[in-house]
Amino acid sequence: MPTTPATAKDPEQTDETEETTDRSAVRTLLRLWPYVRPVRVRLFSAAFVAVLASCVGLVIPLVLKWMVDGPIADRDPAGVWLGALYLLLLGFTEALLFGLRRWLVGRPLAGVEAAMRADLYRHLQRLPVAFHDRWASGQLLSRGTTDLMLLRMFLAFPLTFLLVNGVTIVVGVIIMLMQDWSLGLVILGPAIPVMVMCVVFEKRYAQVARRAQDQVGDLTTVVEESVLGIRIIKGFGRHKSQQRAFRELSRTLRGTELRKAGLLATIWGVIVTLPEIAIGAALVLGTVQVADGVLSAGTLVAFLSTALALRWPVDSIGFLLAMSQEAATATERYFEVLDEKPEEPTAAPAPAAAAVGESGLQFHDVRFRYPDAPKDSPPVLDHIDLHIRPGESMALVGATGSGKTTLTALVPRLHEVTSGHITLDGEDITHMSREELRSRVAVAFEEPTLFSAPVADNVLMGAADTAGTPELERALAVAQADFVHALPQGTATQVGEQGHSLSGGQRQRLALARAVVGRPRFLVLDDPLSALDVHTEAAVEAALRDVLADTTALIVAHRPSTVLLADRVALLSGGRITAVGTHQELLRTNAEYAHLMAGTEEAAR
Repeated sequence: MPTTPATAKDPEQTDETEETTDRSAVRTLLRLWPYVRPVRVRLFSAAFVAVLASCVGLVIPLVLKWMVDGPIADRDPAGVWLGALYLLLLGFTEALLFGLRRWLVGRPLAGVEAAMRADLYRHLQRLPVAFHDRWASGQLLSRGTTDLMLLRMFLAFPLTFLLVNGVTIVVGVIIMLMQDWSLGLVILGPAIPVMVMCVVFEKRYAQVARRAQDQVGDLTTVVEESVLGIRIIKGFGRHKSQQRAFRELSRTLRGTELRKAGLLATIWGVIVTLPEIAIGAALVLGTVQVADGVLSAGTLVAFLSTALALRWPVDSIGFLLAMSQEAATATERYFEVLDEKPEEPTAAPAPAAAAVGESGLQFHDVRFRYPDAPKDSPPVLDHIDLHIRPGESMALVGATGSGKTTLTALVPRLHEVTSGHITLDGEDITHMSREELRSRVAVAFEEPTLFSAPVADNVLMGAADTAGTPELERALAVAQADFVHALPQGTATQVGEQGHSLSGGQRQRLALARAVVGRPRFLVLDDPLSALDVHTEAAVEAALRDVLADTTALIVAHRPSTVLLADRVALLSGGRITAVGTHQELLRTNAEYAHLMAGTEEAAR
């Protein structure tokens, strides 16, 4: 098990945490508009209701002014009770409006989050294998969970209250200036330093927020790998090294979160302290003016009540900006994935000179180099010319690292050829849609992957939706997977995550059953019997011969027993096909092939 997480991005990309200083949070967040548009009426209504509620709250100081200068000064109990009733009604109205805002945004924003998660999952299924090879799974998981939660919270609260609090501050300042302009100027004194601090805070916090969210993805990767690889960790006694890796990443994330907290504490300290000083100064000046008879007591009460009512909108600026920056970072991370180019869903138009009259599976001068490999590096596969006739089975043999698995991955277009082309029954596979191609070609990999689903669902994944019990039983028989009937619920038994509740040979047999259940025209098997014992392997091979009689197959083989399933053998060496013939022919004429087969026979003994 690795003790450090895989890199989440293409190495050629620049460090995202350094680029956040130049990005506009507003421009980034505007990318959410297509998801917000369907619920815009409710969101705008919620914002209007919240503004209205806030403005209702600002009427309360005016009622207090009327009460102090009127009924209280005149010692009118009836007027005081009337004023108290006004205050009660205003408070109730404010609370009711804020409750209405919450109701307006709750359901639609849950729908927005669900739609974004569905789009992310759908897009991940359409991205090429090269993308998934490059990205750590924990980074993708954190984008589909933590980042989307941050976005929902932003749309529900900071987005609305940045507007609401801004309007509240403007209206409140106007009311205070109308009460007494000199006191109003005192209150406005801290405005410029507060705005400067907000700009500085926004830039610094954006960098730290990005770093923290990437580190959450790294930590998620380590946890996921530790859970999936728990048998390896326990088997090799590596739990301490994994704990160290986890602890180191946790400590790094903790430091970043503390940095975020420090920045937030600094901005909050400035935002809280300066206005408090201004309010204190306004209180002293206003008291002097009341004593001199220049200002009425009611006006001072209304002014100070309005200033205190603005404390929450002003104090909240810091964490609203912080949440907005985290949401902008989450939006960046979300669209980093969605901006990746998916596999083309439709077929490319066939050229006028398309090959005709050929049949079977054929490789025409195929070359392949991984997309992220250096341009001057040699290709993994070079000038591959190979023809597998209709109904023929061909074994692909070669030393470790010769490119066998890569070659088989080109047939279902898990990777795209760098040059040359591959044809099925004379038709270039790039001129078929991937759906059509993969309905013709079935694959079974050396490392079988099973899903947390019933045995039947895992096997029938390789067949059309109309396939049922007869097809399932036939496939299980071919793969000698009758052991499933002895499981607690038979074929309805839930397979554990990654199939770890089964042995390696059992997983491999179910993967083989999945490959043959749909009676494919073309079959690509990547050493599908490597985990089987000799007796089970012989039984599976006997059943496979009937299947191979009706299909065109390419079989990666390491053992002579698997090679003997095929009609002919192709030797792959150094990324090239160096010999093609029957098993006996190559044993007599090709020293490299004879050496490979002698080595596998010796290993089998």
